[in-house]
Order: sequence, then C-alpha cells, then structure tokens
Amino acid sequence: MGMILCATRGGEASYPTQDAVIALAKEQGDELAFLYVADISFLNQTAAPMVVDVESRLEKLGQFQLVMAQERAAEQDIIAQAFVRTGQLRAELVAVAEEIGATLIVMGGSLGPDAAFENSALHVFAADLQTETGVEVRILGSND
Repeated sequence: MGMILCATRGGEASYPTQDAVIALAKEQGDELAFLYVADISFLNQTAAPMVVDVESRLEKLGQFQLVMAQERAAEQDIIAQAFVRTGQLRAELVAVAEEIGATLIVMGGSLGPDAAFENSALHVFAADLQTETGVEVRILGSND
C-alpha cells in the first residue's frame, strides 16, 4: 500500500484533480493525504500586523478547503489526511512528502485563467520536485 500526497488549492477548480486522485487511491488501495500551502511571501512589503492576519485567514481557508476535500474522499470510502502548512509550496511539499512517506505526489494541471503555473513551468517544477524527493510526481489534468 502506498501513500499519495495531493497538493491542492481547494475550491471548485480543484475538484477534477481531487476526484482523479481519490479514484486513483481507491483503485490502487493507497492511502491519501491532501496538502494546502498558504504562501504569504507576496506580502513581504506589507506591515507585520496585516501579514499575521492574512496568514491566519489563509490557514483557516486552507483548513476549510481540506475538510471539503476529505468529505469528497469519504464519499468514495477513502479516508484522507489533511495538512495545512504556511510557507513556500516546494519546501512544504518536500517536507510533508518526507514526513508521511509519500510514494506518489500528485498536482493538478495548469488549466484555465486561475492556474498557479503555466504548463511548461509546471512540468519543470514537477521534474525538479521528483529529483529532489526521489518520489514520482504526476500531473493530473494537464492539457499537453
């Protein structure tokens, strides 16, 4: 039995990736963990009290998004762990993958105007992550 780690931003745009990774976990008999990373590095030039408030709100949003993801998994008889971390996506993916003994890391493809990465950048990110962790990284829903 393996352990799949799925990075997710949550929300409706993430449902196709969540559905696919839930189905994959069920098909393979693997355990599943969702990861939401609240990255506030874009606020580096902002007053400290505001940063703390935004960080707290993003963590709460992440917790809510992951409860929804866990409920989606439970509907398919999959019990999923949930991790909310603050920091940079890459560092937190590496840390959580190591912490839980991930055997597969899954990310959603860069589809639509709200994508976090362009496809080429996403594939480079995934390849670098796979090299760093030694864990297979799979992109679901990529359009190339």
